[in-house]
Amino acid sequence: MIDLENVTKYYSQISAVSELSLHIPSGQLFGFIGPNGAGKTTTIKLLSGLIKPTSGKINICGIDIEKNPIEAKTVIGLIPDKPFIYEKLSGREFLRFVASLHRLSEKLASYRIEDYLKLFELDTRAENLIESYSQGMKQKLIIASALIHEPKVVIVDEPIVGLDPKGANIVKSLFRNLCFKGVTIFMSTHSLEVAQQLCHNLGIIHRGKLIAQGTLRELQEKAKMAESGLESIFLQLIEENNDQLREI
Repeated sequence: MIDLENVTKYYSQISAVSELSLHIPSGQLFGFIGPNGAGKTTTIKLLSGLIKPTSGKINICGIDIEKNPIEAKTVIGLIPDKPFIYEKLSGREFLRFVASLHRLSEKLASYRIEDYLKLFELDTRAENLIESYSQGMKQKLIIASALIHEPKVVIVDEPIVGLDPKGANIVKSLFRNLCFKGVTIFMSTHSLEVAQQLCHNLGIIHRGKLIAQGTLRELQEKAKMAESGLESIFLQLIEENNDQLREI
């Protein structure tokens, strides 16, 4: 479960995120969409504890991430858009290293590592150095590493970047299964098609402010575009917000 209450983040005098409030319950896949520079990546860094808010509160599974950052991070799995990865390790060594950071037992770590290597079809390359992996293979490895400790909340930025259609389908199915098990997923993506396919609820951020939130049907009603797809709705709501800002 994710709760944000009036979260604001300033960089110098620039407001990257302004008074953002969200409640995302367990088992929900929440899609966070917006133009470049809208505040999506800043929000992800705030949620994952990489940066602190200027004001407001963030709770992950009831844990205040600013007051108890280590405890909060034990229930979070982070899949960033530009992950750091130790390329001089093999795929298996990297997963074992991440499992050790989460203090998984050797037996449990081995079990989960084998499961993810097989799921993502990396088992035949598990002993190869990561530097020899394609971008898609590295993305699969990062996703596996983020999930190996079975987090209650997954925060993901562009989940299927670099993946081929089969790999993308594996990730989509995996996310659906995680939500079915009660995991909360916060997903930022520029792929509106993926967001429409997967998300139970959506939020649109523009210039640091949440301008719309709801199911696809609720967004259709807000945009007065019944039966329209997410892309058309997104463009309409962004343009309406631009018009409102010009009038101010």
